[in-house]
This record gives sequence, C-alpha cells and structure tokens, in this order.
Amino acid sequence: MADKTHRLVILGSGPAGLTAALYSARANLAPLLIEGAEPGGQLTITTEVENYPGFEHGIQGPELMNIFRRQAARFGTEFVMGEVTAADLGKRPFVLNVDGKSVRADALIVATGASAKLLGLESEKRLMGYGVSACATCDGAFFKGKEAVVVGGGDTAMEEATFLTRFCTKVTIIHRRSQLRASKIMQERAFKNPRIAFIWDSVVEEVFGEQKTGVSGVRLRNLKTGATSDFRTDALFVAIGHQPNTRVFAGQLDMDEAGYIKVRAGSTHTSVEGVFAAGDVADRVYRQAVTAAGTGCMAALDAERWLEAREAG
Repeated sequence: MADKTHRLVILGSGPAGLTAALYSARANLAPLLIEGAEPGGQLTITTEVENYPGFEHGIQGPELMNIFRRQAARFGTEFVMGEVTAADLGKRPFVLNVDGKSVRADALIVATGASAKLLGLESEKRLMGYGVSACATCDGAFFKGKEAVVVGGGDTAMEEATFLTRFCTKVTIIHRRSQLRASKIMQERAFKNPRIAFIWDSVVEEVFGEQKTGVSGVRLRNLKTGATSDFRTDALFVAIGHQPNTRVFAGQLDMDEAGYIKVRAGSTHTSVEGVFAAGDVADRVYRQAVTAAGTGCMAALDAERWLEAREAG
C-alpha cells in the first residue's frame, strides 16, 4: 500500500462505504476500502432488518452487510482491515495512516458513519438487538402492543418516544434531570401524548432479560434519593445522541457543531476538493441504511466525475 497511489480510497464498510465501493469498482476505479474499527457498521449489531427494500421477509443485519461486501468484491474492490488513525488532506495525493502504514489517494470518500451514544452497561451490550435499540425507526415495529422505555431528554428522545407510540401501548421516558433539554415544541408534543409517561431524576443501571426472550425490565436509580427500583418493560431505546466518527478529520474538513461533515448542497463534495462524504458521517437527520446507501452511490459518482475532470485537465 505504501508504494502505490490509489485513485480512490473509501473509508468505512457500512451501507454507504460498500455502495460507494460497488459503484466505483464497476466504473473501473479499482477502489481500496479501509474497513474501519467496526466492519459492516451499525447493521452488524442489528438482528432483524425489515425496512431495507428488496427483502420482503426481512434479513439479518450481518447477512445484509455480507451481501453488500460480496457484491462490491465481485467487481474488484480491494479490502483492507484497519482503521485510519491520522490523515493529511492538505497535500496531494492525500496521505492516510492506517494502523501505522501510509496509504496515498487521489480521491477519498469518507463513510466512517456515526456511533450511537450508549449507556455503557454490560447488559445493554448483551441485549443490543434483542430488545435494546438505539433506533426507534429501525426497530419500533417489533414492539407493537408492548411497552417501551426511552432514555434521554433531548429532541432525539422526544422524537423516538413519539414515534414509538404508533406501536407501543405505553412509552416511558427516563431522564436524569428534572426537566427536558428538548425544544419547546418537542416537549409539548410529548407531554400531550397520552401514551407517554415520564420518570425524572433517574438513570438505568441494569437491563434485565435474555437474548432468547428479550428485555423484561430495567433497574432504575433515582439520582436525588439514591433509591433503586425495578421497572417492567419490553424494550429499551437509548436516545442520548450520536457521535459522527470524524475526529481524525477535525480542522481539515468543515463540520457542524456536532462534528458532522458539511457537504455542498445536492452533492457529497466536502470543503476539500477530491474528498467526499457519504452516509451517517454527514447525515444527522435520517441515519437509515437505505439513505446511507443512496449517498454512497452519489459519492462514487461524484468521485468518478471529479477524477475524470482532473485527469482530463
């Protein structure tokens, strides 16, 4: 890798990165894809995916990502296990440090995704995808006629809770403070919804359940009194925000206040010529596999056209 300058390097192996690889490989760009710390992205911790087009009976998240990967490999994508630990976008070709080795690229697609902020509990990790989720849009329909708990106090938590009331008989929001951080309009919607209840000044300390049977409840601790109590629920949705995986590009690419990469309207072009962003790394609104794949396609087409124009010039 150190002696060769690749026409296109793609960072990330979720739906965005793998779709970009598929399109660019078919365009004979011979892309090199750096798989990242979590090969396959967030879908590898998702059990059943029912809302990805083309799979009417649903598909397991890891299986879907394996299909994506095989399809990209079929057209000649080169895969490298590893994570980018440093990047220099101030010179051409771009230089990336991948686990101590240098990789040079004429064009770069950043599809490193965003990671849901979690509570950090062992039981939360064990039951992720088995009743614990960080995406109501993805998993809410699995809990029709059941009860759910949402942890958080911002707009994301209010949106998740409101969405879940389409399916759940009751949604309880657990917040560590005595008032919400969400915008006034989102608070009002939640307070007016008869299916939403609140537990204040409390945190989740344990999630009960088994992978075979799902979540059965949570243990709560009141931060003011220190008292603990067990609360029955069928699902736990963690809605305390997402963190885009962009730290390595801080100071080099224009980002918003939360760290999401800014792209030119209607495209995937970033503030640096020849660098493109796709998927959740540039999307703080939708964060769906299908939208990530769509922008992965856009990034590959943008990169192809940019390389052609540069090489023709």
